[in-house]
Amino acid sequence: MEKEILVTEEGYNELLDELEYRKTKLRYEISERIKGALKEGDLSENAEYHESKEEQNKNESRIIVLEHTIKHSRVVKHNEKNKDTVQIGSRVKLRDVEFDEILEYSIVGATESNPVAGKISNLSPLGSELLGKKKGAKINVASPGGVVAYEILEVN
Repeated sequence: MEKEILVTEEGYNELLDELEYRKTKLRYEISERIKGALKEGDLSENAEYHESKEEQNKNESRIIVLEHTIKHSRVVKHNEKNKDTVQIGSRVKLRDVEFDEILEYSIVGATESNPVAGKISNLSPLGSELLGKKKGAKINVASPGGVVAYEILEVN
């Protein structure tokens, strides 16, 4: 049995949008470049043809991944009754106790994770430690540099 892939509603919609773009617009653009390169003649030395074919392979591979992800996704809706408890879809404000630094993250499914954009996976060490906790809770998270202590300041 396939494992469910948890995603937020926003993340699910982004997956659908990317799939639609890749299957329609990008596929068409790549095929047009291949057609143009074929008109140039000798394919053995045609860099544009080879680059376009490589891009086509990457696009088709990504489409397969997206279709699999969408097929096995379960959209997790933010439970408004428990909005003070950290869950997938929550926005959390934390204080790094050692450095007195304020951090903000959204808890998302693993496929949506983008730490640079402030989106951390529910499966990450910090994300999994936050799940189920409430404002005011103190947590300790193992990291490569040692254990980091956080205090939860807000949960939205």
